Amino acid sequence: MQAPGAPEEDTSGGFKYGGWTVGYFDDFGGSVMVEQMGHPFDLLLGRRTYDIFAGYWPKAAADDPIAQGINKATKYVVSHRPVNVDWKTSVLIDGDVVAKIKKLKAEDGPELQVHGSGNLIQTLLKSDLVDELWLKTFPVTLGTGKRLFADGTMPFGFKLLDSKISPSGVIVASYARAGEVKIGSFLETPAGQASRS
Repeated sequence: MQAPGAPEEDTSGGFKYGGWTVGYFDDFGGSVMVEQMGHPFDLLLGRRTYDIFAGYWPKAAADDPIAQGINKATKYVVSHRPVNVDWKTSVLIDGDVVAKIKKLKAEDGPELQVHGSGNLIQTLLKSDLVDELWLKTFPVTLGTGKRLFADGTMPFGFKLLDSKISPSGVIVASYARAGEVKIGSFLETPAGQASRS
């Protein structure tokens, strides 16, 4: 999942394949993004993704539907270091990040979407804070780089909500939490606190 959009996006660990999704992005991919971001949402972002977004989306064309949604959304930025939150409607989350995100999820408001934010996603997956996954699987292998499901990810089952395949071979699939994984079976988790998924 590392540096999908540009060569310089994230070169940490000596990663040299940045921009690997660009050749697969087409009108289909654009329509999927418009659909996923075409309703009210707020964003939960790691610092690196926030910096990338803040450098691009405020300057995007005013009639771009994705820019409209992102610029209107409240951007919750998770960072243990200082962050410039001058971008309109940006809020820093620091300190006990897991407790603050749990509190945020319990509040009323639109869904919380996470885009990119590889380190933040690891925290969310390890802390049982993911209700849905919107995955895009590209027909490419890189052999190196950051992984979406890294060590420490909690074992959970998900059920398929929707899937599509783009003309360029990208599989777009949405999954909802289905239960805890036990060897050989799934156990249902009690219905509960999910409000801002």
